[in-house]
Formats: sequence, structure tokens, C-alpha cells
Amino acid sequence: MLLLPQCLWRLPFAFGFEMGLEADGSMPSSLWVSVPYVFGLSLITEGLALLSLGLVRGWGEVVPPWLPFLGGKRISPFAAIVPAALGGLGATAFWAPVVLSWFGVGDAAGYSSDGWQTLALLCITPGTLWGPLVLLLTCAYYVRRCRPAKHRGPRGGSTAA
Repeated sequence: MLLLPQCLWRLPFAFGFEMGLEADGSMPSSLWVSVPYVFGLSLITEGLALLSLGLVRGWGEVVPPWLPFLGGKRISPFAAIVPAALGGLGATAFWAPVVLSWFGVGDAAGYSSDGWQTLALLCITPGTLWGPLVLLLTCAYYVRRCRPAKHRGPRGGSTAA
């Protein structure tokens, strides 16, 4: 749900509607290029967001039984931790210039009105949180999967005070 507003914001760009962005013709002019690109990017983004649920769901620890050949096998913790950490760091680095531009560091996107700028901020801001949140989920996954059992309480939490 965190990335859905950003993906919905992006869809009109596929058809040449610039959502108040002062782009000066930098958008692809061909629908044969822009539509598959924007829709593909949105599908990949949502797919990666759904994959991050594996850090908090059971299918992030054991392959679902309905998958052929791999179903029911335990997933090595680092098979999830490494890509999740790299993805979280990558998303954080990708969005850092946008967040910094909101505070006057670097160039900010220009909009034709305050209304368009406000709508853009409402749609894009949740997506900027995705990288740091994936990193937090990755840390929690690491603690849950890699800590020795003697340090966990009866419900999986730490027994240290």
C-alpha cells in the first residue's frame, strides 16, 4: 500500500499527461515507449513491494508448498537478508535527492501550480519511506531468523531487559 499512490501518480505520464510537472518535452513522445515503460515500472515496483512482505510472513522462511520442486523447503536467512538489505539501501539512495530537494538541497521538480505540487508530494512521499522501512524489516527478519534460540523468549522476542 505504501507504493500504490506513487504508482497511480505515475500512470497518467504514460499517456503524455504531465500532471502539472514542468517537464519541457522531456517525456517520451511515443505511446509505444511510454505506456509499456510506465506500466512495467509500476508492476515491477508493486511486485517488489509484495516481495518485501516475505520479511514478515511465513513464506519468507519456508517456500510455499504449492511451488513445484521447492515447495516446503526452508529458505536460508541470507537468501532474503542480502537482497532485502541491498534493495532497501538502493531505494533509500534513489529517493535521497528527492527528499533533500524538499529541504532546498539540489534541484526540485517544478510544477505549474501549488495544487499539483501538493498532490505530487502526497503521492510520492510514502514511496520515499519504502527504503528505510525495508531496512527496518530486514533487521527484524535478521533478529528473528539468525539469533540463537537461547536469547529468545517464549514468543520469539528477546529475554534481555
